[in-house]
Amino acid sequence: MASNGSKPYQAQLIREHGFLTPETLITNDPDLVRGFRAQHGRVIYKSISGVRSIVQELSDTDDARLDRIRWCPTQFQAFVDGTNVRVHTIGNEAFATAIRSEATDYRYAQRQSSEAAELREVVLSEELAKQCIELSRSLGLEFAGIDLKITPEDVVYCFEVNPSPAFSYYEGNTGQPISTAVARRLASARTAAQ
Repeated sequence: MASNGSKPYQAQLIREHGFLTPETLITNDPDLVRGFRAQHGRVIYKSISGVRSIVQELSDTDDARLDRIRWCPTQFQAFVDGTNVRVHTIGNEAFATAIRSEATDYRYAQRQSSEAAELREVVLSEELAKQCIELSRSLGLEFAGIDLKITPEDVVYCFEVNPSPAFSYYEGNTGQPISTAVARRLASARTAAQ
């Protein structure tokens, strides 16, 4: 779980496995943020630690508050347009869920856009599923939640790998047998240990 403690460090590991990550700026300098936004147009911001934060889009009203980051370096990323996909990997299995939402952070869709996110099961290409499983394995994770965004041109970006994913939200909305796969993996580990 150590890589999750530093999102910048984890992003390096993600890139080593062939995934793209969004153009990123980590800074406590408001002028650098303004320049980054001028360059990319739409920009989001979030925490650099493993502590859950709500992803927000940087707006004109945020400009007045930018001086506050002098006390807390913050991660800014170029906004990536496309479909959010959460991939749960359990051992050699991968379960993918596509999320449709107008919210910047679909986990808070009701708060950010007044409409709940819509989740549906999707099937990944064999190559992408394998890439996700290998990424999880390289981080020493038997069970992980990988956050992807797939652009309209089918370019895949990876935002992060969660070492303790809250899978019941995805399973409850799609009917995917994620909990069954977790139980199967735990049972096989117990059998192997005997």
